[in-house]
Amino acid sequence: MATIVRGAAAMLRAAGVDTPEHDAKLLCAEAFGVDLQSVNKAMLLGDGLLGLAEDPVKPLEAFHAMIDRRARREPLQHITGHAPFRYLDLKVGPGVFIPRPETELIVQEGIDWITRNGGYHARVVDLCAGSGAIGLAVVTEVPGSEVWAVEKSERTAEWTRRNLNETAQAHPSIIGNYHLEIGDATQMPTLHQLDGTIDIVLTNPPYVPLSEIPEQPEVRDYDPDMALYGGSADGTLIPERIILRAGKLLRPGGLLVMEHDISQGERLAAYANAHGFANTRVRNDYTGRPRYLISGKS
Repeated sequence: MATIVRGAAAMLRAAGVDTPEHDAKLLCAEAFGVDLQSVNKAMLLGDGLLGLAEDPVKPLEAFHAMIDRRARREPLQHITGHAPFRYLDLKVGPGVFIPRPETELIVQEGIDWITRNGGYHARVVDLCAGSGAIGLAVVTEVPGSEVWAVEKSERTAEWTRRNLNETAQAHPSIIGNYHLEIGDATQMPTLHQLDGTIDIVLTNPPYVPLSEIPEQPEVRDYDPDMALYGGSADGTLIPERIILRAGKLLRPGGLLVMEHDISQGERLAAYANAHGFANTRVRNDYTGRPRYLISGKS
């Protein structure tokens, strides 16, 4: 087992994959239908493939096929078909942005604020919903909360609905509290009936500068352009429009938490303060880089 996984990791390393050992182990676990700990144990004890399956031939074939796909720089999550996000396991694939760990910080900021303010029936909007990660995390973690999620792409919304349906199997109570709207999150008519009534807007909008095309093939070639690029050379056009839309949705004293590029914090904070928000702060991600803003509605 150790020889096979290490050989696969070497292949991924040669292909330029950032985390070859981790990816090889995870794909092995996926192919054999076990957890990562079982793969580590089999490698450590030298149990061979029989330690993971009675008949390892088909799982091994699947593993090699997965490694070949990963070596071509197909995203790990597309190969496995799912991605973890906080307490959820979301389905992902072509046509939907793969949720990142840093976006979990957006959810945590929102939940912390709701808790501090006694929001037992918090009204939440998730602009640019994608896989549904932000809104589904909130509605499952905050009892009594109600979430309106906006997604522009009908193709992407198919993934949102799929994740809603699967999440509702484990959390039936969310069925009436999560609402998906197909529309442009930057346009004022979208969710206009909620204007002035929302407690908190949480959003991870497209923000990648058009002048900085991502180098990683997994991002550049697979994440939808609509979910990546912020509509201008510096990437702030769409985030600025999101700020304006959030300003209309929020009640006085409500909160906006928005993810952004590491180059945009100062500009977007100033923009928010000039357009109906106050005390805007920019906070760092797990790597210590400025990644999202928190802004109170005046």
